[in-house]
Amino acid sequence: MLITRSLESFGNYCMFLWRAFGVPEKWREFFKRYLAEIYKLGIDSIPLIIIVSLFIGALCTILIKLNINNPLLPRYAVGLSTREIILLEFSSSILCLILSGKIGSNIASEIGTMRVTEQIDALDIMGINSANFLVMPKILGLVTILPFLVVICMGTSLFGGYLICVLTSIVEVETYIYGIQTMFIEWYVWFALIKSLFFAFLISSISAFYGYTVQGGSVEVGKASTDAVVTSNIMILLVDIVLTKLMLQ
Repeated sequence: MLITRSLESFGNYCMFLWRAFGVPEKWREFFKRYLAEIYKLGIDSIPLIIIVSLFIGALCTILIKLNINNPLLPRYAVGLSTREIILLEFSSSILCLILSGKIGSNIASEIGTMRVTEQIDALDIMGINSANFLVMPKILGLVTILPFLVVICMGTSLFGGYLICVLTSIVEVETYIYGIQTMFIEWYVWFALIKSLFFAFLISSISAFYGYTVQGGSVEVGKASTDAVVTSNIMILLVDIVLTKLMLQ
């Protein structure tokens, strides 16, 4: 039964995406909503990203220093290890897991509320492709803005490590800076950006699907928001493993 329900949900999800990615009827209205979604889903998330990234960068630096306090290891290994953790995993995967709670629940609850209040039915009656009208700007908006958020997260996290070095002298500032510059591999930055495109699509499309297909009232909208976040997180972790295997092998 579980496999049957999963296959049925996946089939409905694919059909939903087929409807969502149609050609917009009014391009001016589409670009207007597209820009609005970029601001709502991405720009509004920048304060959260900066706060979380500063603390994570500082914590990574402290914990790495405490766990590799070995005279055989060079002191710049703290900066180097912090950089690798941030570039390879935190700035893309962990950040998207955090954002899925904020952005995913927002998308699912917004579209779900429109469904239970029959606003989506009204769009369908007027001959408008409601999936395309509501969902495609959200998906393309998040896919567009998330790589920029990842870059902000990278810079802010490394600055958080720098800041904790300045405030506590846990590592010399010059040593930390030398560490984040040593043996730098540019591909790791591109790897994080490529992953963010996949994660942005998963968060936006899965959340929109759960909101669009909700049935019932406000209680079901809340449940759909929760299910959207949980499913998005699971898919992010699975895709993260696959992409890491394919792109870093």
